[in-house]
Amino acid sequence: MTVLTSAQIRAARALLDWTQPKLAEVAKLSVPTVRRMEGARGPSASTEANVEAVRRALEEGGVVFLSHNETKDGGVGVRLNK
Repeated sequence: MTVLTSAQIRAARALLDWTQPKLAEVAKLSVPTVRRMEGARGPSASTEANVEAVRRALEEGGVVFLSHNETKDGGVGVRLNK
């Protein structure tokens, strides 16, 4: 399973045109939790359950998370599902 980065969460929200409150609502988390996960310390500062809730919410919204070996330049990324 791909480890999520704060940049991936922000990019995924942007692809879906979701605000932090919208992601928090769909993931059933608080806005401060989402804000922390998108901050400098990233998702590693949160619980595994919270990270999975965010992943699940964004994937159900249509986002696909890409690992470093799934992108041309070798970095992690996101895209919308076809």
